[in-house]
Amino acid sequence: MSSIRKRPNSKYYWWDSQYEGKRLRKSTKMKKKSLAKKIQDRWDYSVMTGDLEFYGISDKPSSNIDNFFDHFLQLRSRKSEKTFKSSKSIINRFRLYLSDNKVSRIDKISVTVLDKYIDFLQCKPKSKKNYLVEISLLLNQAIREELISSNPAKFVTLPVIKCEGHRLLDDDDLNIIFAGAGRWSLYYLTLLHTGLRSGDVAMLKYGNIDREKGAIISLVRKSRRIHEFPLTNQLINEIPNLDGNTPIFPDLYETNEIKLGTKMSTPRKHMQALLKAENRKHATLHSFRVTYNNQLRDFGCSIEDRQILLAHSTSETTKIYTHPNFELAQRYINLLPNYAIKQM
Repeated sequence: MSSIRKRPNSKYYWWDSQYEGKRLRKSTKMKKKSLAKKIQDRWDYSVMTGDLEFYGISDKPSSNIDNFFDHFLQLRSRKSEKTFKSSKSIINRFRLYLSDNKVSRIDKISVTVLDKYIDFLQCKPKSKKNYLVEISLLLNQAIREELISSNPAKFVTLPVIKCEGHRLLDDDDLNIIFAGAGRWSLYYLTLLHTGLRSGDVAMLKYGNIDREKGAIISLVRKSRRIHEFPLTNQLINEIPNLDGNTPIFPDLYETNEIKLGTKMSTPRKHMQALLKAENRKHATLHSFRVTYNNQLRDFGCSIEDRQILLAHSTSETTKIYTHPNFELAQRYINLLPNYAIKQM
């Protein structure tokens, strides 16, 4: 039960009540008791229904940086382990920067604040973009929960991203790599002769190989679609004909995305060490995919055909997606150079 009364040091009537054991006191800003009584009735009804927004207590997430960031991370914890781990790292680093710069409310994060933060980050342009994407997700959540009206991250200028690591491998690079490839030679050859992403190759099983047709039928992890890719004659001969459920690359095969990335660092670092020893430019496993695309282009393969072979584009999600002229695609890929490999 609430009451209204005048306090000795105030000319207004004050409302006094309780909610869940907590005392609530607030000035009605009214000098007349009859008017204060009307406000008392309205506030009593709000307390009864649990709506304390008039008192500054709301079920909405707080606009306080720490409270809202914790709330956002709780939502992100519903995502995959890898996504949540990345999100938590980015958000907590941004939280520390805001604290150091006396920004305590979500609505105080402006374009200027974000521009300065992007400049403050000591990392590559691509990493800066990843940071901004995550921060933008956080701010979009704040919009949905009516804490801010617009997303300042949309107006931030990012540095230009140069993909120097994903460069084309020339004949000298490839000769160096395959000469010292060792146990990774079949893995490298599969990357070069299929154009598949490194993680997709790592997850291949012998059952994905259709020897009669000369094709790989596999799920492309990025698009979540099943694609059919032509195999070169060398790959058909080099890949052993073993039990269908056995991974082709058991040292790499891993269903956990984080562990998969860790495992793939071994052949990546091996390749990079071979190139570095010969004073060649830095490259990545994705460089095989870039090289595959460029070599097919040089052979006269159209951009439309290459998009299909690289699994870049299709709106179909319920069928095995294959090249409409599979034999033509096979002729193109069999123009790719062969390399001697070490049997596994």
